[in-house]
Amino acid sequence: MILAAGLGTRMRPLTLTTPKPLLPVGGKALIQYHIERLAAAGFDELLINHAWLGDQVESFLGDGARFGVHIRYSAEGEPLETGGGIFRVLDWLSPGGEPFAVINGDIFTDYPFARLPNRIDGLAHLVLVDNPPQHPQGDFALESGRVTQNGAERHTFSGVSVLSPRLFDGCKPGAFALAPLLRRAMDDEGVSGERYQGYWVDVGTVDRLEQVERDLRGC
Repeated sequence: MILAAGLGTRMRPLTLTTPKPLLPVGGKALIQYHIERLAAAGFDELLINHAWLGDQVESFLGDGARFGVHIRYSAEGEPLETGGGIFRVLDWLSPGGEPFAVINGDIFTDYPFARLPNRIDGLAHLVLVDNPPQHPQGDFALESGRVTQNGAERHTFSGVSVLSPRLFDGCKPGAFALAPLLRRAMDDEGVSGERYQGYWVDVGTVDRLEQVERDLRGC
């Protein structure tokens, strides 16, 4: 699942007429990089949620055939946040209780998606990255392959994960965040993780989008 339902308020005026997933960088829509890299890694069934200007997302990507994948959509109308958006389509993502990959649509990374585990030991597996300038305090610690809330060295959650549907046990439909569920699972030592030190940018502002553009051009 690619999470693409954010309003993109910090990227206005660009997102007043174009949804954030379709903002161009390096000659392609931002979300297109995810789709192409997921396809190259062997993922062929994708689900994308959307809200603001979501009809443009569906019109541009279509059924995914030109990218070698099949795309379904979850049109939320009003954003359900990360947790609520996933929970809404949980039956499709995991009909047999299998873990599934979730990618934030507003990041840019060269993380090799084929490296994501097919099976996880616990309720989630998170890819962590070095803390960017705008988030120096980080999110979580990583010790012996387990992600914890506290530790000597904290890293930032990249927005790339593999989740078990059991992470959402007890949840109800509606808008809610994913982070509290992950923290609860960490308390039970139910979250594994890895640290990725390749290219990663949280494309949450116009400045960072322009930075990715410069990096792609080698400037």
